[in-house]
Amino acid sequence: MGEYDNNINNNNANDDGQWKTAEEWRQEEETSQKKNRFFARRKEKRNHGGGRSDGTRRGGAYWAKVGATAIVFGLVAGVAFQGVQYGFSKAGIGTSGTQLATTKTTSGSSSDSSDGISEVAENAMPAIVSITGIFENTSQGWFGQQQSSQTEGVGSGVIIGKQDGKLLIVTNNHVVEDAESLSVGFVDGESVKASVRGTDSDADLAVVEVNLSDMKDSTQSKIAIITLGDSDDLKTGEQAIAIGNALGYGQSVTGGYISAVNREVQMTDNTMTLIQTDAAINPGNSGGALLNSKGELIGINTVKYASTDVEGMGYAIPINTAKPIIEQLIENEAPSEDEEAYLGISGQTIDSSMASQFNMPTGVYVQQVVSGSPAETAGISAGDVITQFNGSSVSTMEGLQSKMSNLKAGKKVKVVVQRQNQQGTYESRTLTVTLGKKSDAPSTSSSGSSSGSSSSGNNYGGSQSGSGSSYYYNYGR
Repeated sequence: MGEYDNNINNNNANDDGQWKTAEEWRQEEETSQKKNRFFARRKEKRNHGGGRSDGTRRGGAYWAKVGATAIVFGLVAGVAFQGVQYGFSKAGIGTSGTQLATTKTTSGSSSDSSDGISEVAENAMPAIVSITGIFENTSQGWFGQQQSSQTEGVGSGVIIGKQDGKLLIVTNNHVVEDAESLSVGFVDGESVKASVRGTDSDADLAVVEVNLSDMKDSTQSKIAIITLGDSDDLKTGEQAIAIGNALGYGQSVTGGYISAVNREVQMTDNTMTLIQTDAAINPGNSGGALLNSKGELIGINTVKYASTDVEGMGYAIPINTAKPIIEQLIENEAPSEDEEAYLGISGQTIDSSMASQFNMPTGVYVQQVVSGSPAETAGISAGDVITQFNGSSVSTMEGLQSKMSNLKAGKKVKVVVQRQNQQGTYESRTLTVTLGKKSDAPSTSSSGSSSGSSSSGNNYGGSQSGSGSSYYYNYGR
């Protein structure tokens, strides 16, 4: 898979510095194709029309130049397609189907006014979607019988690109987790069924995909890929604009400021470093966009502080934090059932309070290692605390399970564990694990369970993650 192109390429910009729209790309391609057809016809005439012997040499030299020119055209087109086909592109061109434009940006100079916010919202809205999930709920009846019912939940998402006939959308993990089915609503009011491509519960991020073949051409012509900003450049006091499906009523816009950056927020099982804003983030806004004054995506809205004493404290995942995770979720497309991976441990979440109480690292405490499992072969031992898996941090058992769910059997991954030495302190060790097949795993009596600090589970499965007592996810469920 190619890498994402996050750098501005002057060849991709038009005269006013904006990224080229789909129509501008089409016009360029048509011009290039006309040139190629013209030269091809000319070459055919020369090959069949004879000519002087001295002209043949000139023709050979000429066609050598033309051939080189054609190769250059091919390379430029190839680079353009590779750079824009994937998630973090500056223009959403793929090798098939309707081409997608990216959202336009503003100078940011006038966005302090209502007209500026209106312009940002208008430019960004084609990249914002609503996400509706159907969930199965089970409850205990009066006489002990199990009763099940279906409920509907709503959230938001942001279009980040397309690949291999799929439209890719980023949202929060808690928006899609445990959903029986999903649908995505676009700017033109059309709704299309969707599926989860990958999730990371520790980071509260997920990628949802929609088959482009299921979408009308008219819808594809109206949507756009979001333009990314740089959350590392944010300063307190800058303007912030939040867009999302608040309360499930449809897309709404709120404005405010960046209240703080790198704010550590303690959730139930882990601590997240987030952007704090006073732009209203309401239920249903989860997974929606936090934009800067230019209309660039700087964060994914996720939680708000809930208290009768507090107003205007919403939080978003910084886009620079989210990018590598999203990229990994796209690359690690969910495997088929017979390709699902197996690690071979049972573990327990060690949150910050337990870590402080018992003087141990936060992460997943390994309670048991299955004999003959990939974990045992790699050297993972009972008593280890897993803190990193496949290049990303691990803070909960559920997070480890969701990372496992995106990988195929046979993949080699680096696992970082903290192991207690004879002095009682913990030392870091990096182990390489070749994941086994889940179908080859021995059956156990335990099954995946919630990631609460006092619960445990095996290395696959998972359940709905909880929220802290003071923070709640903005998902209208």
